Amino acid sequence: MSFHSGFVSIIGRPNAGKSTLLNALVGEKVAIVTEKPQTTRTRIQGMLNVKPQRGRAGGQIVFIDTPGVHRPDSRLNRKMMQEIHAALESRDLVLLIVDAADRIGPADEQVLELVKKSGGAVFLLLNKIDKLQKDKLLPIIEKYSKLHDFQEIIPISAMKGENLDVLIDKIIRALPDGPRYFPEDQFTDQPEKVLAAEIIREKVLLKTSKELPYATAVVIEQFEDTPKLTRIAAAIFCERSGQKGILIGKGGQMLKDIGTAARLELESLLGRKVYLELFVKVKAGWRESASFVDELDWRRQ
Repeated sequence: MSFHSGFVSIIGRPNAGKSTLLNALVGEKVAIVTEKPQTTRTRIQGMLNVKPQRGRAGGQIVFIDTPGVHRPDSRLNRKMMQEIHAALESRDLVLLIVDAADRIGPADEQVLELVKKSGGAVFLLLNKIDKLQKDKLLPIIEKYSKLHDFQEIIPISAMKGENLDVLIDKIIRALPDGPRYFPEDQFTDQPEKVLAAEIIREKVLLKTSKELPYATAVVIEQFEDTPKLTRIAAAIFCERSGQKGILIGKGGQMLKDIGTAARLELESLLGRKVYLELFVKVKAGWRESASFVDELDWRRQ
């Protein structure tokens, strides 16, 4: 039986559930997840190996998670939009994910226009159906079906795992014959060092106030690996001294809480003890610094 493979980009507006979907499909935590917009800042690849079934080929799906489509009002945000355009160019299939419980608004229309311009096959995923009354689903499907000629419209719940087996089956059938792009035991293209930085940033996002997360970035300054212990030193960058005070907290408690949460998750992920040191540094206007924004892109490092 033939082997199907290809690259599948996940596109949507902020908080549509892209990263939750990626993690659920891959079965590993590949992308960090919070309720705050712009949590994902770059393209993240997650690999799923699919065994053949009666009447269906097996294969390998390379999912590409992307930042939420937004207004690019800083150099960082413009870089994030470039990541979305790149994901739309280099793919075999697009998964356009929307929050089925929300009304179709200007943000959804903006995403749809991007997808239309890219051309090619598109699956529409109506996410969060677990929050929707069943009698409201059909009118939503009819409304979206008039906006574009989608190859498939699939109601799902990324959080609850509803209909993901149906989605995987339809993706494999839609992909062409192709090679295995990544080893069978690899589930992401991100190095451990990058995963560590993202997990630390996730804890910053989860534990700090609304305006602070967008002004923070994490850079791994030391990553030493041994069979029994990994030593990590990471800098959390912010833009103002007042933000530094919030990140450190009274008596250093906030930084300690961030570090403890990150260390425990990293130990679970890496399967060994982690010694984690965190520092907070102020770099005014880093979101407009081309060199610093480029430094955050691990593919350029």
